[in-house]
Amino acid sequence: MSMVDPQNLFELSEGEVDELPFGLISVDHDGNIEQYNNYESRLARLSKERVLGRNFFRDVAPCTAVIEFQGRFERFVRETGDGAESFDYVFAFAFGRQHVNITFLRSTKNKQIKILVNRYDD
Repeated sequence: MSMVDPQNLFELSEGEVDELPFGLISVDHDGNIEQYNNYESRLARLSKERVLGRNFFRDVAPCTAVIEFQGRFERFVRETGDGAESFDYVFAFAFGRQHVNITFLRSTKNKQIKILVNRYDD
């Protein structure tokens, strides 16, 4: 992600989002998925059609419905101004665990929260 200005992620077209070399999920302040890129779809093994409009924490990635992830998200949403927060996490998928770095992004120009997912090579 170092070559991409994080705030520019809010300006990308759907096609540009699908070309990113990391997972990108856009959610509203309640965690409902509004955008889900091809990279994330491939690695999570979930089609866009299956996740769009659904709640990330409850319906799509229930392993994130914990203080370490959803709790951070809820605190992040309550803050104001442009911002970012990163942390490491382990997704517990049925097909195996994935070690990731998560970044939440917030922009004053947009009501979405971007969740960036960078996977570590295990």
